[in-house]
Amino acid sequence: MYLNFEIEYQTQWGQNLYVCGNIPELGNNNPDEARPMKYETGGKWKLQLVRDEDKNKTLEYYYILKDQQHHISFSEFGVLRSISFKKLKLSEIFFRDTWRSNAPDENVFFSSAFTKNLFKPDLTAEKKKGPKGFNLRLQVYAPRVGRNHKICVLGDDKSLGKWNVTKPILLNADQYPLWTVDLQVKEPREVLQYKYGIYDVDRQKLLSWEEGENRKLDFHHEIREDQLMVKTDNLYRQGTRSWKAAGVAIPVFSIRTKKSGGVGEFKDLIPLIDWARKTDLKMVQILPVNDTVATHRWLDSYPYAAISVFALHPIYLNVPSIGSLKDKDEMKRFLKELKKLNEKKDVDYEAVMKVKSSFFKKIFDEQKSDFLNEPEFIKFFNQNREWLVPYAVFSRLRDLNKTPEFESWPEFSTFDPAKVESYAEPDQPHFEHIAVHYFIQYHLHKQLSEASSYARKKGVVLKGDIPIGIYRNSVDAWVAPHLYHMDKQAGAPPDAYAIAGQNWKFPTYNWEEMAKDGYQWWRKRLQKMAEYFDAYRIDHILGFFRIWEIPAESVEGLMGRFNPAIPMYLDEMHLRGLHFNYERFCKPHIRKYMFQEIFGEFAQEAESTFLKKRDNDSYEIREEYNTQKKIEAYTREDDEDTPLEKEKKSTFRYGMYQLIGNLLFFEEPDSNGTAFHPKIALHQTHSYQELDVNQQKILNDIYIHYYYHRQESFWRSRAMEKLPAITAATDMLVCGEDLGMVPDCVPGVMNELGILSLNIQRMPKGTSGEFGHPSDYEFLSVCSPSCHDMSTIRGWWEEDRARSQRFFEQILGHQGPIPYFCEPWLCREMVIQHLYSPSMWAIFPIQDLLAMDERLRNKNTQEEQINVPSNPQHFWKYRFHLNIEDLLEADDLNKMIADLVQISGRSAG
Repeated sequence: MYLNFEIEYQTQWGQNLYVCGNIPELGNNNPDEARPMKYETGGKWKLQLVRDEDKNKTLEYYYILKDQQHHISFSEFGVLRSISFKKLKLSEIFFRDTWRSNAPDENVFFSSAFTKNLFKPDLTAEKKKGPKGFNLRLQVYAPRVGRNHKICVLGDDKSLGKWNVTKPILLNADQYPLWTVDLQVKEPREVLQYKYGIYDVDRQKLLSWEEGENRKLDFHHEIREDQLMVKTDNLYRQGTRSWKAAGVAIPVFSIRTKKSGGVGEFKDLIPLIDWARKTDLKMVQILPVNDTVATHRWLDSYPYAAISVFALHPIYLNVPSIGSLKDKDEMKRFLKELKKLNEKKDVDYEAVMKVKSSFFKKIFDEQKSDFLNEPEFIKFFNQNREWLVPYAVFSRLRDLNKTPEFESWPEFSTFDPAKVESYAEPDQPHFEHIAVHYFIQYHLHKQLSEASSYARKKGVVLKGDIPIGIYRNSVDAWVAPHLYHMDKQAGAPPDAYAIAGQNWKFPTYNWEEMAKDGYQWWRKRLQKMAEYFDAYRIDHILGFFRIWEIPAESVEGLMGRFNPAIPMYLDEMHLRGLHFNYERFCKPHIRKYMFQEIFGEFAQEAESTFLKKRDNDSYEIREEYNTQKKIEAYTREDDEDTPLEKEKKSTFRYGMYQLIGNLLFFEEPDSNGTAFHPKIALHQTHSYQELDVNQQKILNDIYIHYYYHRQESFWRSRAMEKLPAITAATDMLVCGEDLGMVPDCVPGVMNELGILSLNIQRMPKGTSGEFGHPSDYEFLSVCSPSCHDMSTIRGWWEEDRARSQRFFEQILGHQGPIPYFCEPWLCREMVIQHLYSPSMWAIFPIQDLLAMDERLRNKNTQEEQINVPSNPQHFWKYRFHLNIEDLLEADDLNKMIADLVQISGRSAG
């Protein structure tokens, strides 16, 4: 069989097009062996080859652009093109293709949020077969088609209805978002004219034509019966109207229903999805839901410190849905305890986990014989064995050794796959302590899958969250420590919400190791996530460009630096006029006058305890106290400490942190004193303030160059090494949290890859001033008035009256004194501003939506903040104050939200 490929593409000098596919003639999917095409006039590229009839029954292929050195410049967008040869008795096929360009504003609609949810067509209708002896197949990519709509086509040939709008030809959605129809063109012709349209299945009529002129197909010769022409058009021409929608954000643990067990559960997502439907909200965004059980204490409530990036958190299991205990009285006791916990204002994490864990063990003991032989469980186990067995063994060893710190375990401190598999064998005496975790994970999978399927059925996108880091004492670190820098800590530089920066204490990634297998750890992680979600948020996407890395001996984020980063070299700084003094710039600069300011009444004791005087009028820190970790250990508070002792320890702690950080540069490791990184926020140090004006000016120039210009192209290249491979692992819609100190290269990379950015009004990007305005946001973005890491709009309003006055005048356009509280009409105005934003998605924390209703909103504003980033000991316990069942009955509020969504143009199908 002859295969003829033809595509029109305007290349630059030295570039060539290639075809790569799954047959030997096209390189067996090896891009290096792809077949070159021949250029003809008019920008047309052609290739003819002979296919071996005994090979693949389905041809898959795609186009590649290579440079003069035969290196791949880029490939076309999208999944592989394909055609099945079954039942096709042909001598020749002509492929007339259109290059699928990287058009982020359009390509984002190919994500599963749209193709498997919002726009997924109804395929239950009877499929129309093509005519016998068809010789033309028309195909067009069209993801943006409503659930009751189909793509149709009309044209100037009899096979295309002769432009009769009452009888359009319907295309088949079997390969959606690719729509196809087979036709038999009998009349010889040179040019076929046709056009696609949208057909309403319920009303059985043509609704609209696509934009633009008629499409034309040139026939070079008559198509014989043993030949087939396949014409693939890239995109249905939708026009310039942007599709927009709105959604709601709430952590699963915060959801409250009458059936909850003291905490929001996966099954509680179902009534929440019903409420989203009622209010015309098309997305439900949640926080991470992976297992964080490390210590069995309150600290485990932190959802970004998962002990496994694959396992789900047992707290989200709904107890009655698993089954009932044989002892009915005991079952009633469990349900009574959970009901009592459900009546609490906040999540009582430790109490809920204690009750649920006890129930899980008891019901597993009763069900284990049948459960372990259930076909559905065996299927789940086999599909997830790679991560499930190590996770279950880790959980058993954590409890056995009473610590998740695997390096301290007397046995298994180093992961040994064969030893772990042996430990998990069913004939081991401790097997039930391992298998109970299989049982819990299986039921979590069932309950989250139920909620996920319900969301897809209802046309509501479930959006998950990917933390940037892993927990130091996690299964992931235990199994593959080589993938992480275990001697480093990830965090964030200082900002208005955390002036000392943030130290998340996670190890940083060893990207060089991860790249060796094509980032398989990331790809598998996302593929598991795609079983439940159609969209996800990458927490701190800036970490894929560079991460804020803090040495192991430090506590505060202020002691970190970006990695990777190009350091400043001595000769460069000399050329800029800086005479580099290592002792002065790279070691803590401590003078006596600082003591009183920093330590107050404890100055003399601090001096005698921590410092020793040098020959000149300066001091150095004693070796036993010369790191922040040493100071942290020395000043750790005891329950027996008096208030004065606690105050003194606190003063010593933060005062010594300040002195240890009173320097200007960090030396680049292994540079032999030739390369250095300017310390973040060095202008705030006493060391900087003691420099003369000329030195400060030189240092300012170096600082600005280093942080805002020097790294841009370097960071872009590092991100483009990772993000394309990682985000291509699934077809989920990708959103990035790109807040904070954002390099200039970030927006371009995110736009190129179709990753939606995040806009928070009180954290404006670039030079947009104190506040962002939603009308200025880009289309490929999510906008929100607040998020889980900050106060709600009501809480923010009350924090700083002068700032709120400026917002009232500059953004809301009002005059006069502001109300003391953020009244419902003010909250409504802020919500409306976001709804009218150009952003594709406007996502609102549920607290901010309820703020528009005086009767329903929480009376205590301060109870609504979910997290305080500056407090590493913060307990994540916020619980929504209303039952979702009651919210479903709040007709006035629900109608208000639905009306606002529809009027603002965010109700598009």
